[in-house]
Amino acid sequence: MSHRKKMSEVNITFAVEFFLLGFSDLPNLQEFLFVIFLVIYMSILIGNGLVIVLTKVEPSLQTPMYFFLANFSFLEICYTSVTLPRILTDLWTQKRNISFLGCATQLFFILILGVTECFLLSVMAYDRYVAICKPLYYPLIMNHKMCVWLVIGSWIIGIPILIGLTYQIFSLSFCGSKKLEHVFCDIPPLLKLACGDISVEEYSIYVDAGLFGMFPFLFIFGSYAKIIATILKIPSAKGRYKAFFTCSSHLIVVTLYFGSAGISYLMPKSSHSSATEIVLSLFYTIVTPMFNPLIYSLRNKDFIVAMRKFLPKCVGLVST
Repeated sequence: MSHRKKMSEVNITFAVEFFLLGFSDLPNLQEFLFVIFLVIYMSILIGNGLVIVLTKVEPSLQTPMYFFLANFSFLEICYTSVTLPRILTDLWTQKRNISFLGCATQLFFILILGVTECFLLSVMAYDRYVAICKPLYYPLIMNHKMCVWLVIGSWIIGIPILIGLTYQIFSLSFCGSKKLEHVFCDIPPLLKLACGDISVEEYSIYVDAGLFGMFPFLFIFGSYAKIIATILKIPSAKGRYKAFFTCSSHLIVVTLYFGSAGISYLMPKSSHSSATEIVLSLFYTIVTPMFNPLIYSLRNKDFIVAMRKFLPKCVGLVST
């Protein structure tokens, strides 16, 4: 009884808050890093916000493909807003503590938004599949109601399971150090602080990663296998190039996101250092959202035309 009571006291003591070490080993670069991350955050807000506005005001962009892209841009703003403001605050104040509840809340939203991104990328791949492989049925299949339901499904499909996973992780005994070698609350650094047997939790993470990560990736892979097979049957070289070019932006984003997230979550935690984990996590939560508007807009003639029409209007409104 006394042993259980002692362990309970230890758990309560060490579960009050965590300390995000982040870039604490770079004391002379705190101001520089603050400016860099602030510029990145503003770029994400402006770039993805511009995509959302353009798809709403320009009639030529009011199609299923751009409807999904607008929702994807909104998701990217939410995704980065879960982590970047916290990182900026820590760099500015040098107070790196985060409460137990705050850490659990941040992790849950990172997980749910990450899963939503996986499924939304799958939906966008399905949209391209229908457009290229079944063009005559495209208006019928990808009607507005279907598009809305696909987006809603992408947002809510993982919520019940991820609530359970978050509860499972924060039910562990954190009886060692309270220092998270990371810039935000994530699964790998939290598991490093847990004591006792965590094999069940690790198994749950791999199952969930397979369900919410590998399944969408395989779906995207299968969709593009059929898309490529269809494109190769197009007789004209110009037609094949146009079809490949339409899908290339989405393929770049899929590669960047699934590549970095997959390495971070699926590789054994002993195979890479804390610095590597930080770089990989920043890549799929911050760097990819920053480049997404550039990848989609600069490689898309419709977007460039819409931007040339929209920006002069904005300048005129500001000047008046």
